[in-house]
Amino acid sequence: MIDYRHIIDDATWQFIEKTNSFYPENVVDATVGEQRAIYNAMCAAFHAGIPKDVVVTDGNVGSVPVRQYHQDNSSGPNVVYMHGGGFVVGGLLSHDDVCAEICAATGLRVTSVDYRLSPEHPHPGAYDDCQTVFDHLIADPVILCGDSAGGNLAAALAHNNRGTPVLGQVLIYPGLGGDMNRGSYQRHAQAPMLTRDDILFHKDVRGPIKAGDTRASPLSDTDFSGLPPTVAIAAECDPLADDARQYRDAIQAAGGRAIFIEETGLVHGFLRARHMAPRARASFARITRAITGMAARTPLCEIELL
Repeated sequence: MIDYRHIIDDATWQFIEKTNSFYPENVVDATVGEQRAIYNAMCAAFHAGIPKDVVVTDGNVGSVPVRQYHQDNSSGPNVVYMHGGGFVVGGLLSHDDVCAEICAATGLRVTSVDYRLSPEHPHPGAYDDCQTVFDHLIADPVILCGDSAGGNLAAALAHNNRGTPVLGQVLIYPGLGGDMNRGSYQRHAQAPMLTRDDILFHKDVRGPIKAGDTRASPLSDTDFSGLPPTVAIAAECDPLADDARQYRDAIQAAGGRAIFIEETGLVHGFLRARHMAPRARASFARITRAITGMAARTPLCEIELL
């Protein structure tokens, strides 16, 4: 068993402990409603506020709620952001400050998608909502971005909308449908913040998924050609880490452009640690540099990421 005390630094442990302080020991027995309330309270405690120059506007695209962020001088492509939360928790508030800070750091417009959650709305409900927003925005170039479950949805959009003006995708500790019986799924099965059992729970709650459905499991695709430039970022101490690595390898093997970054000593959900832990802060800066570079159509190899 891995001794995480020798991998994770003190600042990141403080983040882990603060997060865990919101979760009772019997959280596995909590209802979905109770889990959402706990998650929302935890996210609210980490909320870092909205940068003063960022304007926030709520609206709808069809029946899908969205929250948009811009500055007076915002221009260029739209960043479409899909939040994490295992397809069960999260929403516009859970990643509000993350999206606002992406807007502030890049100068780009950001649209956050409040997709429907499981189990009330099983797959492909979440994907369909993201597709609705994508279809509304794709008249102009977009950059796809998301963390965890949101990274899955971003990649799923890329696979199912080839030939559209997607300038790139930035996937943050994404779950992409990798083999759960090998690699990081086994090596980090008991990692802080996310365990293999947690992933199995969320997979089951999402509902039955047919083999090869790239709307749910982008790694199950048989064709990785024609995908946009991709930055896939993993946390070292995360069962999902190998998904990002394998995704990079598949795109490169198909002749595409992709970069994999494994963030040393970080854990799943580290975006919320960006104001507590230097490693998370450095990763968030890499994320915003990747988005800025994609917006400028800079080749991945010329963006300062590694």
